[in-house]
Amino acid sequence: MDHAPRSGARATGRFRVSRVAIALLMVIAGASGLAALDAPPTRALEPGEQALIDLYSRVAPAVVSLGAADRLGSGFLIDTAGHIVTNNHVVAGVRTLDVTFLDGTILTGTVVGTDPDSDLAVVQIDRVPAGVRPLTLGDSDGLRVGQQVIAIGNPFGFSGTMTTGIVSGLHRVIPAGLRPFSIPDVIQTDAVINPGNSGGPLLDSSGTVIGVTTAIQSRTGVFAGVGLAVPSGLVRKVVPVLIERGSYQWPWLGVSGTNLSPAVARANGLTSTRGAYVHQVVRGGPADKAGLRGTQQVTRQDGQEVQVGGDVIVKLDGRPIDSFDDLLLVVARYTEVGQTIQVQVVREGKTLTLPVKLEARPATVPAQ
Repeated sequence: MDHAPRSGARATGRFRVSRVAIALLMVIAGASGLAALDAPPTRALEPGEQALIDLYSRVAPAVVSLGAADRLGSGFLIDTAGHIVTNNHVVAGVRTLDVTFLDGTILTGTVVGTDPDSDLAVVQIDRVPAGVRPLTLGDSDGLRVGQQVIAIGNPFGFSGTMTTGIVSGLHRVIPAGLRPFSIPDVIQTDAVINPGNSGGPLLDSSGTVIGVTTAIQSRTGVFAGVGLAVPSGLVRKVVPVLIERGSYQWPWLGVSGTNLSPAVARANGLTSTRGAYVHQVVRGGPADKAGLRGTQQVTRQDGQEVQVGGDVIVKLDGRPIDSFDDLLLVVARYTEVGQTIQVQVVREGKTLTLPVKLEARPATVPAQ
């Protein structure tokens, strides 16, 4: 704790008198503040305000604070069996942790499943406090930019904090922590999110969960206007498996690449920038076994290096692929390990369809 510097006994005496006066003022202010809390509102609440108040009173009891070692995060109850969804980075490396509910009830939670590739995890408690109702997962696929959202969590340890904002972007792709893979279809929001919010729910205006707050984009470590949440579509797919098996296997195509820039499109004789350009095919991976092809050479165009000769993926099992981000999303959301998918590519001006049998993601990408 910081202390003011002392400049002698006289000064200390004067400070003591001032501190007494300040303390008295604080007591008076505190008493008047308590009275104000008990007083009826000076005006009628607007319908939007009342809706948020009602949502908070209904939802906040199911949002918890998670404490483990020197970490603090959030989570939320999803069923009556005591399963709590949070972020993998909140619980990584621990087996048990304290679960604190809004009313102050503290229970011991056990980590039952983790998935670093989606930054999701599940913690279980042995009983649900009376009156606490699980939250409902909504449909993130129907979200639109501009839609109102609400975040509830424990930023900097301030439990039960609610902030509001809008969906400010959709279909973002962010790194999965230190893993060599990415999380697709991430929701961007301007609802204020800070350290301690991780793992808490991002809700729509009806109070259903449409995402799990997981990260912020910031140069300072505190909120700078861009919050990010794992969509409920991924939560629906991953969490039941974490509860049942403790881990999740992601399907893997075995390629790296990029979106098609105009320069790359021109260099490859393409008239459109739609598609996922394959820069590298992992040796021995599913795409390699199926005959997909990566960059064959690098040339210069308009003063910059340009990749040439790689396949351009334009459809996957009939789903259009307009960018490399689309490819990541479709593989993650709509395919399974062991499934054979039809990959349509453009190669040297011709359209080919190659069957690829997907495998489970390796822990690390093999060196090429």
